[in-house]
Amino acid sequence: MAIITISRGSYSKGKEAAEKVAARLGYECISREVLLDASERFDIPEVRLIRAIHDAPSILDRFSHGKPAFMAYIRCALLRRAQKDNVVYHGLAGHLLLKGIPHVLKVRIIANLEDRVKSEMSREKISEEEARSLILRDDQERRKWTRSLYGLDPWDSALYDLVLHIHKLTMDDSVAFICEAAKLKQFQATPEARQKIDDLVTACEVKAALANETVDVSVTCEFGNVLIYTKSGERMQHKLQEMARKMAQEINGIHHIEVHSGVPAPAHAI
Repeated sequence: MAIITISRGSYSKGKEAAEKVAARLGYECISREVLLDASERFDIPEVRLIRAIHDAPSILDRFSHGKPAFMAYIRCALLRRAQKDNVVYHGLAGHLLLKGIPHVLKVRIIANLEDRVKSEMSREKISEEEARSLILRDDQERRKWTRSLYGLDPWDSALYDLVLHIHKLTMDDSVAFICEAAKLKQFQATPEARQKIDDLVTACEVKAALANETVDVSVTCEFGNVLIYTKSGERMQHKLQEMARKMAQEINGIHHIEVHSGVPAPAHAI
């Protein structure tokens, strides 16, 4: 029982790989479903979420409170899906949105630019020059997104457990590699790993509930004990404490909740 994320550039056959891996393992394959979940749960039109995915990072700043709110919503929706395990996710930045969960198998699919251009020419019925321009622009936007939000380059192989090049390796070869890796002991859910993801879900629920506030907060959760960190003054601290008491009654998984003002948030806070 594992969680698999598949990162890829456009027309690198990552979607096809994800679907085939999910079918072979009997896992759920998700991508757009996360946006639909976020749209429904947080009352944001799906079209705005889709545009934010493709036009990032600048469009995120058009949301009520910019990047923190948007990413809290999308991460919360993804974590709820991943909480069930046995999931293959091939949406944007899954390996980063699920950071901190030990049994996530992070895969990167790459393909030669010329092969990607041919695929786009065939699918979109456009010229080679147009296809190349579209792919390079899409790659640039994906890199901007990740760098803007995380300060990381999605092309960095160190971010992944497995990098597969669809060329000499066929699609079937790549699917076989991923499925075998998913069976390894280190990618199986343990009680400790399940507790970790449950705590992350709770922390994300709290973060999302606070996303419409003008104050920027960080949140941690360990065994249901939630800490909210803020740099704001006493007035906002009192408001957050009132909200925290309400959330303790409304959000499942909270055993205890506190607000800390003027205390640096730990590195693993979200």
